[in-house]
Amino acid sequence: MKNDRIERAGRVLAVEAAAIEGLRGKLDERFGRAVDLLMAARGKVIVSGMGKSGLIARKIAATLASTGTPAFFLHPAEGIHGDIGMVRRGDVVIALSNSGETEEIVRLMPVFQRMGLPVIAFTGDAGSTLGRYADVTLDVGVREEACPLGLAPTASTTAALAMGDALAVVLFEEKGFSEEDFARLHPGGALGRRLQTISDLMHTGDEIPLVSPDTPLKDALFTISAKRLGVTGIVDGDGRLVGIITDGDVRRATSAGVDLFNTTAGSVMTLSPKGIASTELAAAALRRMEEFSITSLFVFDPRDPGRPVGIVHVHDLLKAGVG
Repeated sequence: MKNDRIERAGRVLAVEAAAIEGLRGKLDERFGRAVDLLMAARGKVIVSGMGKSGLIARKIAATLASTGTPAFFLHPAEGIHGDIGMVRRGDVVIALSNSGETEEIVRLMPVFQRMGLPVIAFTGDAGSTLGRYADVTLDVGVREEACPLGLAPTASTTAALAMGDALAVVLFEEKGFSEEDFARLHPGGALGRRLQTISDLMHTGDEIPLVSPDTPLKDALFTISAKRLGVTGIVDGDGRLVGIITDGDVRRATSAGVDLFNTTAGSVMTLSPKGIASTELAAAALRRMEEFSITSLFVFDPRDPGRPVGIVHVHDLLKAGVG
């Protein structure tokens, strides 16, 4: 019995995988036209579907919105009873119906047409009413459903979801959507923590340990101790970082016989310290620390890379859940 269950589950996965693979052969200039319509939209993307297609439509709308394309889900039944008021000229519609004859979806088509809204159809029947109304019809039809009765939408909804993901990904790539853009739209949870920027976590102002090259080393050591970051930066008269002293530098200087009470910071500093731009992601700072086996990075404004505006320590990153 258990093996039979595994075999049946495996068949479901095989049917759904075949449904997605089958979409690749259907990609043609219509997909490109759909991307062009979405790129040219002056307003929002309205995604609509009924029943199981509605659930997929909600997910497509959420994916578009989270990747830089303003979008929302319109329930077609609610739409024909007043919610169509949320739609404006300049919007673009993505309508989902496997049969292409879903009554609630079809009844919205004349309204969209009167408003001059382009319609992209996801359907398994290009000759259906929805397919004929649409400006672009994307064929998401499947040879069979994974449901043994052929009734419950399974492979067909998987195919529609995959096509929505394909549109969203190509669209955000062409828009030049970056990690920084993604971070701005995902400030919460584990994803938000991973996508925080350096500027969110760095120490600034008086918390930045800085001394000049001619500062007595004993005073530089006091700065390292007082700021509790295990390091101090060395800046020249223009406030530009020229070196760094770490706890390790002090230990090496001591081992080499340097008189710590009759030496300047500049004489033991390490030149060309590693730094990072304040606009980079916190995860990038952690990767750089791991790469160079260091625990702190001075932070610079990308418009003025020589002058430190902050410092970030590995403990700051780990405490914030960056990893």
